[in-house]
Amino acid sequence: MSKLIFGCGYLGSRVASLWLDAGHTVSAVTRSQDRAAEFRARGLRPIVADVTTPETLQALPDADTLLFAVGFDRGAGKSIREVYVEGLRAVLDALPTTVGRILYISSTGVYGQRDEQWVDEDSPCEPTREGGKACLAAEQLLRQHPLGDRAVILRMAGIYGPGRIPRSADIVRGTPLPSPSEGYLNLIHVEDAARIVLAAEVLASDARAPLPRTYTVSDGHPVPRRAYYEELARLLDAPPPTFIAPDPDSPAASRAEGSKRVANTRLVAELSPTFAYPSYREGLAAITSEA
Repeated sequence: MSKLIFGCGYLGSRVASLWLDAGHTVSAVTRSQDRAAEFRARGLRPIVADVTTPETLQALPDADTLLFAVGFDRGAGKSIREVYVEGLRAVLDALPTTVGRILYISSTGVYGQRDEQWVDEDSPCEPTREGGKACLAAEQLLRQHPLGDRAVILRMAGIYGPGRIPRSADIVRGTPLPSPSEGYLNLIHVEDAARIVLAAEVLASDARAPLPRTYTVSDGHPVPRRAYYEELARLLDAPPPTFIAPDPDSPAASRAEGSKRVANTRLVAELSPTFAYPSYREGLAAITSEA
């Protein structure tokens, strides 16, 4: 079977590996000739194209499944809306109409709750940050598009894993963290996230599935920010963390404004994932032991 990935990065690359291991043909889109060579060496079929340049998308291959997991490159000179919304629109319009399933990676940033309440797929979406606003607009675009009736939207919590534990170097050095100590973090290990993407593909293959369908993707164990960094410090044999107020204009300050707890009840009930890392404790322990 054939797969097509836009956004073969931290998450998409792991999904690609799972598909390759299962014997599928996987095409991956990149803007870089160097990355294309890397993809080819891995057994992927590279396509050099740019979601913000529609004319580069005119020869997309047919695919049973499209994964759209495009991240935002601040150095590319494009706005986040141009990439997330208009980029998705360009891809959908360029796709062969025979594409079987669409898996769209969104974010729990679509929620703007600040009072530590639980949120799920039916909670109000009132994002305050530009990334969340763009993700929500992209979701709405996908649902309204003629191909939206074959889509699964996965609202990912904070994806962490090997090579992606923010502030770990500061913890080791004992540097105060520019972040409030309060508020909840909602997380999903990248390996669990990749397997959930494949479970969503299985769901979307069922003619009885109520598509489009949305899932909040987290391990279901929100953790207070202080407790998370205290556990990380313990595992790194570092001093307990200290905190300082972030620069009011920094992304850290913007992220810290929200505090919610993401429920994964629908995910567990309908996709039945088996979590290799059921909470941040197991995930951090595995990552730090390998470092």
